[in-house]
Amino acid sequence: MKKQTAGREQLGEFAPQFAALNDDVLFGDVWSRENELSAHDRSLITCSALLAMGAPQLEAHLRIAKENGVTKEEITALITHLAFYAGWPKAWSAFSIAKEIFEG
Repeated sequence: MKKQTAGREQLGEFAPQFAALNDDVLFGDVWSRENELSAHDRSLITCSALLAMGAPQLEAHLRIAKENGVTKEEITALITHLAFYAGWPKAWSAFSIAKEIFEG
């Protein structure tokens, strides 16, 4: 897994502790546990949670999911399934982002 530096790049000077936690703990420790959950499965879980919250980070994580081998078919099935639990408008929004990422 490649080293995450987005926290330090975007918030390093403004919020150094948060940036370090993001890069070193969340992505450095939690995301690196491939023997517990594959990056593929972790991406599906993360995208599910972000979609359910309506979080703007969904777009970045959909890109990561694609890099981690999540297919267009898997992401469309995930979004369709979550539409009934997270809300139809959230699914519509997620589909417009996913379509751009997975067809682009």
